[in-house]
Amino acid sequence: MKRSERFIFFDNINTTFPDPEVIDIINKTLVSRLGNPSSHVHSAGISAGAAIDAAREKVSSLINASGGSVVFTSGATESNNLAVRGFFAANPRFQFAFPAIEHYSIMNQAVDLRKNNVKVKTISIDSSGIVDLDSLEEIVRGHPAFISVAPANPEIGTVQDVPAISEICRRNGAVLHCDATAAAGLMELDVAEMGIDLLTLSAHNMYGPMGVGALYIGKNINISPLFAGGNQESGIRPGTENIAGIAGMGQACRIVKDGIESYRDHLKRLGLRLWRGLADSIQFIHFTGHEEKRLPGHVSFWVEHVEGESLLLLLSMNGIMASSGSACSSNLKGKDESDLAASHVLTAIGVPSDICAGSITFSMCKDNTEDEVEAVLEVMPGIVGKLLEMSPSYEDYKKGKEIHHG
Repeated sequence: MKRSERFIFFDNINTTFPDPEVIDIINKTLVSRLGNPSSHVHSAGISAGAAIDAAREKVSSLINASGGSVVFTSGATESNNLAVRGFFAANPRFQFAFPAIEHYSIMNQAVDLRKNNVKVKTISIDSSGIVDLDSLEEIVRGHPAFISVAPANPEIGTVQDVPAISEICRRNGAVLHCDATAAAGLMELDVAEMGIDLLTLSAHNMYGPMGVGALYIGKNINISPLFAGGNQESGIRPGTENIAGIAGMGQACRIVKDGIESYRDHLKRLGLRLWRGLADSIQFIHFTGHEEKRLPGHVSFWVEHVEGESLLLLLSMNGIMASSGSACSSNLKGKDESDLAASHVLTAIGVPSDICAGSITFSMCKDNTEDEVEAVLEVMPGIVGKLLEMSPSYEDYKKGKEIHHG
């Protein structure tokens, strides 16, 4: 099949393209003859520090972080590690708890924490990915706990009731961390109003550059650095700062803060049209995540008898880019191609592995259009139909149906 010249990017949950304003400020920063921001004795170093301070103020403004501090990092994974490992290095007597749908940069830290005698617990969720508040209450009652819950899940789009989660944490003396990588730019984040103690941000998920992130740290939270170095970022994140990237992240935060109300409504319309169009035209489709409590412009599903990776490949051949929470993802513990592991998110919400061979996520951004949604709806039925014709499990399904009706 010849690849299409069409380019429809519906994989914005994994990365967004930098906004032109972000690119402009990065370019200007790179040619501004800025020195090392740690060089406080000359104008080039002072100007570099001022550029970082300006960006920090924009990030703080986006999340209303006036009561705490914002530390710049290399991205969400480092921010999550700094939040969790940094906290437990300073507060070893706490227990660690999170839902089973969290990002690997949260979940995989539990392995080392257990080796250091930290108790790790899993917060129950329902079939749409919503946190069970009674389960959370039981975990935090009577024992100091560090809770990590993402405000929104990137694979299934479900949005959590963070204020309710925070209220339980506050009442029981627990600390709440939120990985807002998927949420920032799509929903409003106010760490003061929502009662969040630590918050992870990623620039490239909200129209900024790759390789830059931030961690908000509440004023009463003690964090130890992950590695030794100088006194950059108040000594919490040593190493010379990426000034151009940080400036770009700051500008991205300003763009998101100023425009989120208008483009959020636009994304809701696109998402609703795509959801309904797929529901009306695709046989054996099962949507994942909460139907209403979900990110705008986010549609996730799986199709019985159809492999997610095959669907993703044919979409790409048609110039449409999406993402897959595949049930055929390589297991990190094995090297054999047959050693496959289901998406941990799909498994956690109870998707049946015997008939689900992978999920698809369509995620849109402020620049996507209605015409692009219609183009996806035009090609999807044919792609799914072709894959069903090639599916052994679909053949078995048809034979079973014939026998049943025979």
